[in-house]
Order: sequence, then C-alpha cells, then structure tokens
Amino acid sequence: MDDLKSQSHGHIVMLPFMAHGHLIPFLALAHRIRRQTPFAVTLAATTLNLRYIRSTTSPDDDDSGIRLHELPFRSSDHGLPPDTENTENLPLSQMGTLFHASISLAAPVERLISNITAEEGRPPLCVISDVFFGWSVDVARRLGTKSIAFTTGGAYGTLAYLSVWLHLPHSSTDAEEFSVPGFPERCRFHRSQLHRFIREADTTDQWSKFFQVQLKLFLASDGWLCNSVEEIEPLGFDLLRKYLKLPVWAIGPLVPPHMLQKSSPISPNSRSKSLQKHTGKVFGVSPEKCLDFLGSHSPNSVLYISFGSQNTISPSQMMQLAIGLESSGKPFLWVIRPPLGFDIKGEFQPEWLPPGFEDRVTRSKQGLLVRNWAPQLDILSHSSTGAFLSHCGWNSTVESLSQGMPIMGWPMAGEQAYNAKMMVEEMGVCVELTRGVESQIEAEDVKRVIETVMEEEGKGGEMRKRATAVMAQMRQAVKEGSDDDKGSSLKAMDEFVRTILGDSTNGTFSFLQVNHRS
Repeated sequence: MDDLKSQSHGHIVMLPFMAHGHLIPFLALAHRIRRQTPFAVTLAATTLNLRYIRSTTSPDDDDSGIRLHELPFRSSDHGLPPDTENTENLPLSQMGTLFHASISLAAPVERLISNITAEEGRPPLCVISDVFFGWSVDVARRLGTKSIAFTTGGAYGTLAYLSVWLHLPHSSTDAEEFSVPGFPERCRFHRSQLHRFIREADTTDQWSKFFQVQLKLFLASDGWLCNSVEEIEPLGFDLLRKYLKLPVWAIGPLVPPHMLQKSSPISPNSRSKSLQKHTGKVFGVSPEKCLDFLGSHSPNSVLYISFGSQNTISPSQMMQLAIGLESSGKPFLWVIRPPLGFDIKGEFQPEWLPPGFEDRVTRSKQGLLVRNWAPQLDILSHSSTGAFLSHCGWNSTVESLSQGMPIMGWPMAGEQAYNAKMMVEEMGVCVELTRGVESQIEAEDVKRVIETVMEEEGKGGEMRKRATAVMAQMRQAVKEGSDDDKGSSLKAMDEFVRTILGDSTNGTFSFLQVNHRS
C-alpha cells in the first residue's frame, strides 16, 4: 500500500462546511478514501475547524496521512465575533452571517488547487465539497477538475431540503399541507416540518439569497456522494437521482468501524478515550458512569435522550418532558442543556426541572442526567439501550440505525423533520413525539409515546424488528469481498472512483485491490 501511495495516482481535495456535524462525516470519508484508494487527500478548513479535526484524531491513527490545509478566515471581517469559524456556540441570529461569510473561502481554495496543480503537474482528480459550498463548482471547472457534492444527510432528506429551498412550494398556497417538486403526491409535506426561516423565506431574505444560489450551483456538478445506504433508502435515492439527473453514490454509513461489527460485551474503559477523540468533546460525566448506569438495567430497557450539540428545547417543553419521563417509569439517560432563552453552554439550573426531579430519579436509579455531552456511540451500542429520543440529525440517525435502535423523533431544524418523515413513513422505525421548539407538548403525550416505543410487543416490537433489519442492511453494505460479493456501498465507491478517473481503468479498479491496511 505504501508503494502504491508513493506513486502519483492522483489527488482529492475535500472542503467541509463550517459545522462540527459536517466536519466529522467529511473526516470519515477522507479516512475511507485513504484506506481504500491510492489517492492523496487534502482536507481544507479554517484554523479553528482544523484544530477541532485534530482533536478527534490520535497520533497512531491509521489514516494520519490525510493532509490538513489551513484556509485563512477572519470572522471579524464579516461582522462576526472574534474566533467564530463554525456554527458551534453561535446564536441563531448570526448563523446567516456565517453562511454568507463562507463564500469568502473561494479565493484561498482556488490558490490551494492551483498550487497542487503546479506541484504535481496536473489538477486534482476532483474537489469534494459540502453542498453548502456551491461556489466550489465554478472554481473546480475553471481549474480543470471535477466537482463532486457530498451531502452529509440522507437521500430523502437531502432532496427535500434542496427542493423546498429552490422552489419554496409552501409560499404558493395557504394550505397546511403541500406538494414538493421531486416527490410523489403521496409524500405531501406540512408547514410544521419547515424551520421558521424557510416558512418566512420569500427569495429576498438573507437565507434565500444564500441557499437558493449555493444549492442551485451544485445542480451542475459531476455527481453527488451521499452518507447513506442504497437498501435503506430506495425511494430517496430513486427520487434524488431523477431530480438531479446526475450520478448519486450511496457510500454510507460513515460511522466508526466498530459500530458495524457484531455486538460484543462493552468494558467501561474499552472505548471511552477513543470516543472522546472521535467527538473532540468533553463529557458531562465520565463514560464509565454512563456505562455503569446502563449496565444496571436490563436489555433494551433504557431510553437515551439527546437533541445534538446545538439544539435545546423550551422551558415548558423541558418541564413536560421531565414529568412524562418520570411518570413512564422507564429508565432513561438524558443529555440535558439549559432551555431556549438561556446560554446553552451555561450552568444548568434546578428550577428548569420539576422540584426534586433529579434527586428522585438518581436515587431510584431510574434516570441519569448528563450535562453538555455524553459518549453517544457507546450508549447506542450498549445492549441496555432500547430507544433514542432524537432531533433526527442525520449523523445521530445513522449511528442509531447502525445499532438497530428505534427512534422517537423530535426534529428541530435543517432537514431533520424530513429525516423523521422518511423514517416514519418509509422505514417504520420512528414515531414523532413533536416538532421544533414552538410546539406545545403535554407530559401525558410523552408517557404514551415512550410506552409505545419501548414495549416489547405491538408497535414498539415491530419498530425494533424493522430497525434491526436496517442495521443488517447497513452492515451488508460495507461487507468486503470480491467484486460480486462486496457490499453496495463499496461498489458505489468503486463507481465513484471510475468516474473521477474518467473510466480510464476500464472497470478494473477495485478498492480491495489497494486495501491492504487493517
């Protein structure tokens, strides 16, 4: 493998968007390309985002050959607070400013590609860019290389996000439900599935001016990579390909390899250090305490609750969720942050929960509340975890389904409501509890949905069977073997490679021919 990589087989440049939820899948894709092809990889990002990427890797990482290139970016030049280079800790009111500021990366990216071309005597094979970096399509074309979009979401959610922003179909009707271009009539969408920014968009607002331009540019790319699996989203991939009229390669799931291996007993110390490296986060309590709590409960009995690192719920929603959790009697592990209207990274105050709530659930061992961050991969892969109350962000969705975990959906923003819709209507692995931070929710609803999802028989049992089937499809998709036996995601990666090489390999190139690293 080292001999192959020492030769000039080509170079791939990767451009992730400025958000932790995008950086991690990009890094995972870079790892896979390095492991399974002879290509050089340069991942380019701003200073603080590179620092975050480095915090998720270790010196003995198998894929330490990935070159990290720093893109200059000074947030204060764009009306942002100093040292603001990603969406983490950024108020919603300033998100749009960051998105627009990201366009300024075009010039340093152009210099990077020109330098690689000068050094190697030819342009990179392709530029793999986040779908929010539509400007990269023109940069790639100008410099003689291919442009590939990488959507860190699923196929169904990506199409919905793309089509809703480009067409704003809800703006031409007063009805609560509406059709979305690219979807069959049976897949009607609801206004409550739209974030407030999209509901209010009129093509002249800040968000429309960014998304309608950047997303449309990628319609002229050379193809799309998607962090999902063909077999789990057949409708989504069929619709996305018909809409884009471009190649779409299903190369997921991009999760740590151990998540796709057969279950094995978990030692409290077995992966905590590697998990902290993987996330780059500081855990609210020790991974050992989380695993000890899970280990004290029976299989499939614990509800895991997390809304992602950038989301929280309103004070009234938090209160009703707590009351419903306690009254359900089901064990739970809740990653909890201050509610909407308060500093999400600030100190948690007891008055945001029912009086004595944390003391009671801790004493009875019904619940464990974790401030800030928990070892999600360990929790989801633990045999005691039975369901996931999630915001339905795609990274969390893929991690959950890779463990056969049914989902209680509480989508917040982005394409999360579209992910939830797909998992409810197409997969049958999810029940929605509510949507967003503006909805009213009662403790009785929380209790009822928990009981439905956690039951061993009935609807809960059926959801678990379907989630287990999805897990099996994910594992099959990354199965190694001969050309005929390998999984669909590995075949898709082969097809992607043939495309960026211009079919010069005559179909003879195979990842497994160069994959000699364990």
